[in-house]
Amino acid sequence: MRSRFSAFAVQDEAYLLRSWHPRTRPPGIDFDPATRWLRLDVLGSTGGSPLTGEGTVEFRAHYTERGHAGELHENSRFVLHDRAWVYLDGIVGDQPGFSA
Repeated sequence: MRSRFSAFAVQDEAYLLRSWHPRTRPPGIDFDPATRWLRLDVLGSTGGSPLTGEGTVEFRAHYTERGHAGELHENSRFVLHDRAWVYLDGIVGDQPGFSA
């Protein structure tokens, strides 16, 4: 999770796509030049062992966009794919049905 946040902060598209599950990976990432990622708070995690092959990470990512502060709250699902942990999908914290 921390490495993906860092990749968003420095706009490392290649790493983000490599660490995204092929089933849910977009063809590319459109970085908004007006968005600056500032800090990541990992709030909790579940699973994530080689025996289960899946896990979640709940986080808050703080950013500024056009001079205004904001945050993204998500519960991300990660799975083992080709012996590497990759991002599968997530539920955004302000969406109905969000559970962390």
